[in-house]
Amino acid sequence: MGYIEENLLNDENVRYKAKISFYAFVPHILLMFIIIGFITIIKPLISYLTTEIGVTNKRFIFKTGLISRDSLELNLSKVENVRINQSFVGRILGYGDVTIVGTGGSRAVVNFIDNPQNLKREISSSTDEA
Repeated sequence: MGYIEENLLNDENVRYKAKISFYAFVPHILLMFIIIGFITIIKPLISYLTTEIGVTNKRFIFKTGLISRDSLELNLSKVENVRINQSFVGRILGYGDVTIVGTGGSRAVVNFIDNPQNLKREISSSTDEA
């Protein structure tokens, strides 16, 4: 028995009871998804905005980071191997991970590269010239 039934007067009957709509939750659920989405997109967004990758006529240059910075500069004459790893989805969407191994064990792993074949091709052709 609810509050209404407990507080009926003599000879008083309940004719109708209403409820709050489930849709009252929708704005709060949407806000929750927006907040969670924003939190989960911050790291890849910062990485996307702060990463620079380049191949010059002499070096491979990679820099990422906003507050802390990680960088690698590798002479093309020291590049031993360039490896591409693409998932099924990565092949369809045109992205992948590139691992560049240099002499002496230096190694750069660059994730989610757009058109990784182009980067590999450019490093390889520049290595031939160096």
